[in-house]
Amino acid sequence: MPGKGTGPAYYMISAVARRYNIHPQTLRLYEREGLLKPSRTEGNTRLYSDADLAQLETILALTRDLGVNLAGVEIILNMRTKMDRMQGEVNEFMAYVKQELARGLGDWEQRLGTALVRSSPTDLVRTDQRMPADDTEEPGGAAQRSQPSRRPRAADGSE
Repeated sequence: MPGKGTGPAYYMISAVARRYNIHPQTLRLYEREGLLKPSRTEGNTRLYSDADLAQLETILALTRDLGVNLAGVEIILNMRTKMDRMQGEVNEFMAYVKQELARGLGDWEQRLGTALVRSSPTDLVRTDQRMPADDTEEPGGAAQRSQPSRRPRAADGSE
């Protein structure tokens, strides 16, 4: 069935109909419905490629095995095409994200390496900023506030 030469194989309508045990008119119907798009010769003869045959096998599986009508087949094939396209877009996006993450990680590694080279262990402790101790706080600070306030007692001893 394959054509002459080393290029892709193409099949005429009669050979495809025989191979799949369907009437040539069924193939013409699938073409009219937009389910198959065989190429044509200059003499207008339909030529089915391997991709067309794979599509035909899907159509036949849906109609014969699952009982899907042609309108349903069209919807399923369109959804499959859209899903394939969207999966390609997701794959491209994931590759982009991975590339950006790798580049960003490289930038951070470089920055960290530069920061470590410029710093020394004493840079981590600053001697000019001491934490104030509780007993050395200014008046009105936490040390003074923590002591209970003393009110003068009344002459009769009540508070």
